[in-house]
Amino acid sequence: MVPCWLKENNIVRLVGRSLRAFCFACFALFMVVESASALVRIKDIADLRGMRSNQLVGYGIVIGLNGSGDTMRNSPFTEQSLQSMLERMGVNVREASLNARNVAAVVVTAELPPFIGNGARIDVSVGSLGDAKSLQGGTLLVTPLMGADGNVYAVGQGSISISGFLAEGDASSLTQGVPTAGYVPNGALIEKTLPDYFSSMPQLVLELKNPDFKTAVRVTDAINAFSLNRYGMKLASELDYRSVQVQRPAGISSVRFVSQIEGLMVQPDTPARVVVDERTGTVVIGQNVRISTVAVTHGNLTVRVSERPEVSQPSPFSTQGETVVVPRTDIEVQQEDGQLQLIGGTDLQTLVRGLNRIGLKPSGIIAILQAIKQAGALQAALVVK
Repeated sequence: MVPCWLKENNIVRLVGRSLRAFCFACFALFMVVESASALVRIKDIADLRGMRSNQLVGYGIVIGLNGSGDTMRNSPFTEQSLQSMLERMGVNVREASLNARNVAAVVVTAELPPFIGNGARIDVSVGSLGDAKSLQGGTLLVTPLMGADGNVYAVGQGSISISGFLAEGDASSLTQGVPTAGYVPNGALIEKTLPDYFSSMPQLVLELKNPDFKTAVRVTDAINAFSLNRYGMKLASELDYRSVQVQRPAGISSVRFVSQIEGLMVQPDTPARVVVDERTGTVVIGQNVRISTVAVTHGNLTVRVSERPEVSQPSPFSTQGETVVVPRTDIEVQQEDGQLQLIGGTDLQTLVRGLNRIGLKPSGIIAILQAIKQAGALQAALVVK
């Protein structure tokens, strides 16, 4: 017969073991989830060399404006463009003085995507070149869009869509947004494409968007692990901290091979950096930022100057004296108490808790970070905008 106390000890011991096993399982699951959340696809952190867009630009005319176009006196190029366009259409206006206010000269810009074919459509942006007040309701006429080599790659035309508006009267006006700039959705037809060298490239080069030595090595290792398992050989090698060279295996197209490696997951490494925007009071602290233990105090100094002018008048029925304004200035100085606080942390959470413990506004946090950097305790690059 087993004693009752022995049964109870066995039960307690069994429950303790189960609880410890459950805690270890939860911790392992947390570490796996945390590690998986930091993984990103190669296609999100790297681009293929050669897959780039090209800038297009052109000069055009917008018509159909409701009296908000260019004035011919202040924008002579608009009058010259209008005359040239009408002459090409068989209308002779050389001796006439044009005074139309429903025409505006614009600059048209667009991006030519890679691997785009003839007849495809792209969006174009339109911006006023003269003194037009608004492009609302206007229509862009046929505008050739040229590249840096001077060749025409697209032709734009269509109705302009703007996000702002202009309403004015004789005494006041109201403007919202930018009514002198807009875009034409699908407003350009591709007439000429660039040569496609992608399918014949024997090797591919991946360029990191955020160059880093460790990230380049991790991308190389991920591709080699996949290629060794799939093709029986290592195909990737790092060139520098920005580029990774990948050999294309025989018997497979470049498109299919890129689709296989761009989905591989890697964990990018980021440098320790603190970005400060003094205009908006924004502070962004990277994950790897460390601060050596320092003592910080911060007290706000407020100086308030108030003007209260007073009027001094002579006595009633007085024949001498005049009414004058006497200035009165009040100056008030207020300085808040500051207490020394220890700030330091081996991880981002500890650092944030230390800064929050002082209870500062963004301007105060910016000042403290700059002072800590000057003291040599901020182990990160401080970028001030």
